[in-house]
Amino acid sequence: MPLASLTVLTTLVHVFVALRLLPALAAATPAWPVVAVLLALSAVCMPLPFVRRRGPHRLWAVVQWAGLLVMGWFSSLFLLTLVRDAGLLLAWAGAWAAGAAPDWPRWEGASAIAVVALATLVTLAGYVNARRTAAVRRVQVPIEGLPSQLDGFTIAQLSDLHVGPTIRQRYLQRVVDAVNALGADMVAITGDLVDGTVPELREHVAPLARLKARHGTFVVTGNHEYYAGAPDWIDELRRLGLRVLLNEHVVLQTRSTHGAQTDEELFECALLVAGVTDYTAGHFVPAHASDPQRALHDAPPLVHTRVLLAHQPRSAAAAAEAGFSLQLSGHTHGGQFFPWNLFVPLQQPFTAGLHRLQAMWVYVSRGTGYWGPPKRFGAPSEIALITLTSAR
Repeated sequence: MPLASLTVLTTLVHVFVALRLLPALAAATPAWPVVAVLLALSAVCMPLPFVRRRGPHRLWAVVQWAGLLVMGWFSSLFLLTLVRDAGLLLAWAGAWAAGAAPDWPRWEGASAIAVVALATLVTLAGYVNARRTAAVRRVQVPIEGLPSQLDGFTIAQLSDLHVGPTIRQRYLQRVVDAVNALGADMVAITGDLVDGTVPELREHVAPLARLKARHGTFVVTGNHEYYAGAPDWIDELRRLGLRVLLNEHVVLQTRSTHGAQTDEELFECALLVAGVTDYTAGHFVPAHASDPQRALHDAPPLVHTRVLLAHQPRSAAAAAEAGFSLQLSGHTHGGQFFPWNLFVPLQQPFTAGLHRLQAMWVYVSRGTGYWGPPKRFGAPSEIALITLTSAR
């Protein structure tokens, strides 16, 4: 959406909220001008994060922070205003049907105060949840026919870090330290790592080079990499020592192959790790069209345990058809904060957690960072530690 159109739209929505809340607040509390000022600042600041950078970097960082903070606050305020209106309408209908005469000014004033207070509390709690270091979520995935050598194999999954205006180097370093403390066999980054170009964010993604795992770190692209220039980011991540999988796979030998006499012995304890580009990548770079089947090209047929890294859960149908054992995804943020979690199922088959699709497991991370407003409410961030276990 063009910036001018976005500005007009956000202004109109702010006017609607002001008309619905301010008259009732003015009658109920002398503090109503504070809310009026906050709404005016919100209307001015909300479009600013979408404006190309102007002026000194530090000043612009403050501007972006302000815009994103009020975006989180106003989104809750707008939703709760709609809920309030619906509640008042139902109350009016009930009172009319019962022939009652409630004290409407009092109800309107109290409900307007409640809307502002609740939106502010949710935003403050959401800010704290978003800015803390993501907690480790331990998940066991039972795999049919898992070789005994792979029983207990661990994958530390990061997803949707969105390094950008408000997630910077120190935030990412805390995440890297937490992952390294897990001692995982491999690290998987399932897309939406950045919100910005390589020159803007090179120093802030640098901690990724310090990720430690026995078999290394593997990355797939998300839709935001394509917004930010995927080819440049692929080169940068490879420079940092990360393995970017573009519709391709690697075979990890989980023990020494010394003394193996046959292909069966060679691959009996191997794990195939594949990665596909984002589900929409072909719209940006035609050669990057996502293809789980292509990711298995020339795969050793004796390696039966196959893990796919795919940013969006909606890659799962093609992945199951291709014969993968497990798909690791992100993209949804678990909804990030109410009510957006209610809309995720309209686009994605799974919102968060472990699910089964035919013979394949799908694990969807709620994300390790956040997008847009520094706000998480009802959908905490996570570092997933996936442990493969034998199905019994």
